[in-house]
Amino acid sequence: VGRLDDRGGFYVADDGPGIPSDRREEVFEAGVSTEPDGTGFGLKIVDEVTQAHGWTVTIAAGEDGGTRFEFRDVDTADVVAADN
Repeated sequence: VGRLDDRGGFYVADDGPGIPSDRREEVFEAGVSTEPDGTGFGLKIVDEVTQAHGWTVTIAAGEDGGTRFEFRDVDTADVVAADN
Protein backbone atom coordinates (compact mmCIF):
# COMPACT_ATOMS: atom_id res chain seq x y z
CA VAL A 1 0.00 0.00 0.00
CA GLY A 2 1.37 3.41 -0.93
CA ARG A 3 0.62 6.86 -2.24
CA LEU A 4 0.71 7.60 -6.00
CA ASP A 5 3.08 10.40 -6.95
CA ASP A 6 1.47 11.70 -10.15
CA ARG A 7 -1.93 12.76 -8.78
CA GLY A 8 -4.24 12.14 -5.85
CA GLY A 9 -4.48 8.48 -5.11
CA PHE A 10 -3.02 5.33 -3.66
CA TYR A 11 -2.16 1.79 -4.72
CA VAL A 12 -2.53 -1.68 -3.26
CA ALA A 13 -0.18 -4.37 -4.59
CA ASP A 14 0.42 -8.05 -3.96
CA ASP A 15 2.92 -10.66 -5.09
CA GLY A 16 0.47 -13.37 -6.14
CA PRO A 17 -0.01 -14.86 -9.60
CA GLY A 18 -1.37 -11.62 -11.06
CA ILE A 19 -4.21 -10.93 -13.46
CA PRO A 20 -3.46 -11.40 -17.17
CA SER A 21 -3.49 -8.07 -19.04
CA ASP A 22 -6.25 -9.26 -21.38
CA ARG A 23 -8.57 -9.93 -18.40
CA ARG A 24 -7.96 -6.79 -16.32
CA GLU A 25 -11.12 -4.96 -17.35
CA GLU A 26 -13.49 -7.92 -17.22
CA VAL A 27 -12.59 -8.92 -13.64
CA PHE A 28 -14.63 -5.94 -12.39
CA GLU A 29 -17.79 -7.54 -13.82
CA ALA A 30 -20.04 -9.52 -11.45
CA GLY A 31 -19.44 -13.26 -11.64
CA VAL A 32 -16.05 -13.04 -13.39
CA SER A 33 -13.08 -14.60 -11.60
CA THR A 34 -9.58 -15.72 -12.52
CA GLU A 35 -9.87 -18.52 -9.94
CA PRO A 36 -11.82 -21.73 -10.66
CA ASP A 37 -13.56 -21.61 -7.27
CA GLY A 38 -13.93 -17.80 -7.11
CA THR A 39 -17.34 -16.14 -6.89
CA GLY A 40 -16.39 -13.14 -8.99
CA PHE A 41 -17.89 -10.64 -6.58
CA GLY A 42 -14.82 -9.30 -4.72
CA LEU A 43 -13.55 -6.97 -7.44
CA LYS A 44 -17.11 -6.02 -8.40
CA ILE A 45 -17.54 -4.73 -4.85
CA VAL A 46 -14.23 -2.84 -5.12
CA ASP A 47 -15.48 -1.25 -8.35
CA GLU A 48 -18.82 -0.26 -6.76
CA VAL A 49 -17.11 1.35 -3.74
CA THR A 50 -14.64 3.13 -6.02
CA GLN A 51 -17.44 4.57 -8.17
CA ALA A 52 -19.48 5.57 -5.10
CA HIS A 53 -16.56 7.75 -3.98
CA GLY A 54 -15.99 9.22 -7.45
CA TRP A 55 -12.61 7.52 -7.76
CA THR A 56 -11.18 5.47 -10.62
CA VAL A 57 -9.37 2.15 -10.33
CA THR A 58 -7.00 0.52 -12.79
CA ILE A 59 -5.07 -2.73 -12.70
CA ALA A 60 -1.39 -3.03 -13.54
CA ALA A 61 1.35 -5.60 -13.00
CA GLY A 62 2.91 -5.42 -9.54
CA GLU A 63 6.61 -4.67 -9.10
CA ASP A 64 7.16 -8.05 -7.43
CA GLY A 65 4.87 -9.95 -9.77
CA GLY A 66 1.25 -10.08 -8.79
CA THR A 67 -1.20 -7.26 -9.28
CA ARG A 68 -1.23 -3.55 -8.48
CA PHE A 69 -4.56 -1.75 -8.09
CA GLU A 70 -4.24 2.01 -8.54
CA PHE A 71 -6.97 4.23 -7.11
CA ARG A 72 -7.03 7.78 -8.49
CA ASP A 73 -9.04 10.97 -8.07
CA VAL A 74 -8.88 10.40 -4.31
CA ASP A 75 -8.81 13.42 -1.99
CA THR A 76 -5.63 12.65 -0.08
CA ALA A 77 -5.57 15.91 1.94
CA ASP A 78 -6.51 14.05 5.13
CA VAL A 79 -3.79 11.47 4.52
CA VAL A 80 -1.14 14.18 4.02
CA ALA A 81 -2.27 15.96 7.21
CA ALA A 82 -2.07 12.71 9.17
CA ASP A 83 1.49 12.10 7.94
CA ASN A 84 2.72 15.48 9.26
